[in-house]
Amino acid sequence: MAVDIWKTTPFCALILLAGLEGIPQELYEAAKVDGAGRWQQFVHITLPMLRPTIILALLFRTLDAFRVFDSIYVMTQGGPADATLVLQFYGYKKMFAEGLLGYGAAVSVVIFLLSLVVSIFYLRLMFLKK
Repeated sequence: MAVDIWKTTPFCALILLAGLEGIPQELYEAAKVDGAGRWQQFVHITLPMLRPTIILALLFRTLDAFRVFDSIYVMTQGGPADATLVLQFYGYKKMFAEGLLGYGAAVSVVIFLLSLVVSIFYLRLMFLKK
């Protein structure tokens, strides 16, 4: 888990930084003139303006979590007694180690369908109006 967080956190931070750079400074200046404090500016300006960016970062991070294979293959190869066996590595083992090509392909299709459902959910969440 630590390796995956270490690997993907900078990308999410860059996405959020790009979202922060896209917020016009005039909104903060107008809020300051109206007497809003830092916390009110954060809650009423920054978070609503960052909502699509946060959802996009969550989408990328979730899809990265679905396709985690490389770090598990390199570090544990499924771990002792399949302790770190994830769906992708399970499909790999079925397909290449056991020679069950159809079963491994079916696991891959299930992974794709799960990713598709999650992506559609996040995209609907992103474009949902308040």
